[in-house]
Amino acid sequence: MRVLCTAMASPSHGRALLPLARALTGAGHEVTVLTTEAVAPVFAADRITVLPVLPPVPPPPDGTPFDPAQDMSSPLHPLTALLIGPYARRILTILREAAARLRPDALVRDGMDFAAVVLAEERGIPHLPLPSGFLNLVEPAPLLPALNALRAEAGLPDRADPDSLYPHGRFDFMPSAYSFARHRGPVLAYRQTTAVEPGGALPPWAARLPGDRPLVLAALGTVLPTFRDAGRDVPLPPEATDPATTLRTLVDGLSQLEVTAVVATGGIPLTGATPGPHLHLTDRLPQPLLLECADLFVTHGGYNSIREAVRTATPMAVVPNFGDQPHNARRVAALGLGRDLGPDPDAGTLAAACHGLLADPALTARLRTARLAMLTLPEVGRAPADLTDLVSGGRPAAPAPLPRERRHAPAAVPGRAAVR
Repeated sequence: MRVLCTAMASPSHGRALLPLARALTGAGHEVTVLTTEAVAPVFAADRITVLPVLPPVPPPPDGTPFDPAQDMSSPLHPLTALLIGPYARRILTILREAAARLRPDALVRDGMDFAAVVLAEERGIPHLPLPSGFLNLVEPAPLLPALNALRAEAGLPDRADPDSLYPHGRFDFMPSAYSFARHRGPVLAYRQTTAVEPGGALPPWAARLPGDRPLVLAALGTVLPTFRDAGRDVPLPPEATDPATTLRTLVDGLSQLEVTAVVATGGIPLTGATPGPHLHLTDRLPQPLLLECADLFVTHGGYNSIREAVRTATPMAVVPNFGDQPHNARRVAALGLGRDLGPDPDAGTLAAACHGLLADPALTARLRTARLAMLTLPEVGRAPADLTDLVSGGRPAAPAPLPRERRHAPAAVPGRAAVR
């Protein structure tokens, strides 16, 4: 089977694809990834054919109106309008040229890639989107007119069914009861893997971290550094908060606690704050590995990060910035897996929230239940057989039930290490 994959935006999108691409390659299938220069290094350590031929997702044109009440689920959001309009038209030519050479049997597409929907319909092959925060936000009905406009330009008939955006279902790495997707449909779900980087290991200094106090990991994610690395001419999304301000809040807040904290800055420089003696700043580290022994995760709320925290049953204090992150933060709170602190908490608010989360045994019990649900999912190595079934006309993915948001009574369950 020949599988054409796309990944764009930030490196986190590449990391969402990586376990599936590895599984398909390991099963003997031909996998080609079309991606951007920024995302291509994610695949550098794997024997996967990677073509960095996609242009980066550009910012909306200067002067584009922005309504803060519209998130990325709306076709009126500047980024969504760009993705399903000019950007899709631009990359469709690239995808067609690649498909003409590679003759794919299936497409595994970035959730932001609408051009791949048209390409799959042109070639009559199945396509499934990768798990992503953008995909979780999308309601397909409002996007149908713009998608039909792309179809019309390609000489394809209109589709009346909004679910034609993903007629074969979608991939996910979360159990249905803990889904973050607004729109529910067929899902091929697999267990979130903790092995993202081949041969990855924590840095030697991690072994010298004191073990007599709670361990907190705080991270700013990979999207904001991507904007920074793109150059000063690429502005942050209009709804974004200043990452340097968020970093100062994290450092000042965690310095008030008797914890050992590791702060992954993503290369954002720290100014105007002095880390406490038990804070360790690093540009990056293998996040899934440190989460295996962390007592608390202070996160921006990216979907990859949240899945990794559920996989390791790590409580979350979410400081969302933009895009899908506010939605994810609200969902974390609704599921009882952590706290939504909003985009700009002060240091005292963050410290108090972290103190409370570390001392909450009921939270530990809920996270253990979520982790067990995650562990009931099949390993991602089953994905090649499922995709082969779709290509050969086998049964589609099963619809996922609607999530149930339950409130749990406090349980007398031993918690993680408590703050002194």
